[in-house]
Amino acid sequence: MIAAQLISDAIPPIKTSDSIQKVEDRMAEFRLNHLPIVNETQFLGLISDEDIIEIPDYDTTVGNVNLSLINPFVYEDQHIYEVIRLFYEQKLTAVPVLDSSMNYLGLISINTLTAYFAKITSVADPGGIIILEISNRNNSLSHIAQIVESNNAQILSSYIDTVANSTKLEITIKVNKTDISPIIASFLRYDYTIKATFNHLQRDNDSKDRFDSLMNYLSFD
Repeated sequence: MIAAQLISDAIPPIKTSDSIQKVEDRMAEFRLNHLPIVNETQFLGLISDEDIIEIPDYDTTVGNVNLSLINPFVYEDQHIYEVIRLFYEQKLTAVPVLDSSMNYLGLISINTLTAYFAKITSVADPGGIIILEISNRNNSLSHIAQIVESNNAQILSSYIDTVANSTKLEITIKVNKTDISPIIASFLRYDYTIKATFNHLQRDNDSKDRFDSLMNYLSFD
């Protein structure tokens, strides 16, 4: 997944000729704390809600206000990991996307990113979750997948996290079965350490409705 694939076409940028009132209204409409300032296709920076909170006259145009603009952006062909880094490190709600000629193409909103993670982690699909603890020297994802598949199941999503002050890793997997007891038994036979499991059937039955509600909430993107 690259940045261009997550651009939110429905959210227009701000121009220097726009009023502070327009900035306020647009932030409220799209539930964002940051908006890009763009003249023609030139990206000038991000304006934040903190920049305008103390401006008394909301008829003032953006170009007539001294703003402490920040200008983080990603290129259209950069990986989604770079987008996530900017969101995290600079606490943004929107990241602008530029082409190789520095022309503004659009933005990625925090809501779009949330929807993307909802999809790749298979939150809408019923299944069970297993958290394994392993040594970082024995990190064999292929073996873990073989154990799951030997029980006529498949891994829907997974991620790895480090354990603080340790050489161990935590691997979280979601499988496409709610009855994960046979899979757990197989992992124990191979001496895997199981830190936690989750397979609440009622939650899984309701997950599709919750996912659809999330998508409806973010549908403006």
